[in-house]
Amino acid sequence: MPPPRTAAEGPVGPPRETDWAEAVAAVRRWLPDGRILLVCHVNPDGDALGSMLGFAHGLRRLGARNVQATFPGPLDVPEPLREVPGIRWVIPEAEAWAEPDLLVTFDAASTERLGGLAGRLSTARDSVVLDHHASNPGFGAVRLVDPAAAATSVVVEQLLDRLDVPLDAEIAECLYTALTTDTGSFRFAATTPAVHQMAARLIATGIRPGEIAQRVFDTRPLGAVKLFGEVLGRCELDAEAAGGLGLCWTTATRADLEKHGQRPHVLEALIDSVRCVAEADVCVVLKEIGEDAWSVSMRSKGAVDVSRVAGLLGGGGHRAAAGFTGAGTPADVLAAIRSVLDESVIR
Repeated sequence: MPPPRTAAEGPVGPPRETDWAEAVAAVRRWLPDGRILLVCHVNPDGDALGSMLGFAHGLRRLGARNVQATFPGPLDVPEPLREVPGIRWVIPEAEAWAEPDLLVTFDAASTERLGGLAGRLSTARDSVVLDHHASNPGFGAVRLVDPAAAATSVVVEQLLDRLDVPLDAEIAECLYTALTTDTGSFRFAATTPAVHQMAARLIATGIRPGEIAQRVFDTRPLGAVKLFGEVLGRCELDAEAAGGLGLCWTTATRADLEKHGQRPHVLEALIDSVRCVAEADVCVVLKEIGEDAWSVSMRSKGAVDVSRVAGLLGGGGHRAAAGFTGAGTPADVLAAIRSVLDESVIR
């Protein structure tokens, strides 16, 4: 049995053929009886869960007998994702193997996003990182990080193909949920011809994209609708921010969630309603997560690199979509954002 592999160091780039070959070898090395632990990021979205579970199905097709899937934090899956095939396989992080043979991470832009499970990177005998965030600093023994990919599920599909796993309806529904989530139902700039070609391959397995879209995007409890109305009513605009490109923001508190009987995950979709404000290139939603602690979601229409803003403030993401954790009052967090906004304008 090989000793644990040392994690690679340095910035990421598009996967090379040697990276793909090493990833394939790492997976096959532990089939069929090795303990394979799949981990996605905290507060998982559709791309994180869909990518992880799509790969879990693929491993089972390859004959893997010992596969665990988990994520850090409470085992609280948002309602729109509770019908993703294989969701029943997700276990609490406390039950995850402490020393897996193979660790595979999904959609985690940094080790911080792995929470208490990040230590598995040093205890696993092998590790493979699948991601598409340009801000990924580089971690794991084998890194399949493609900043040009529209979603982590794109990387997963390519790895499954190299593992000779054919697409079926269960894998496809997982990956389609992931792909449509991170492309905003194919509305975002990352939607390329290759993205539509991948969607076509997935749909060809017999999945129902209309039903998936309704479940993921168009179903929301009345309490969440009322919550959105209240929080959107607080939106403010600073037309002079970001070198005159404009900044729109709002805040959502824990009291708002309690008032309307909602759980934190419902706020993830709120940014999409704010980002449509015509007068601002940048929109921001501050979501209270603790005493003087805020989860900050940022979006740009393209003139500002919000991944740079988030990176300077301890977070990361993509040029048009990023986030970080802020401290202090909302005014303190907004002041920090303004302090780095101007230097992130794309000239």
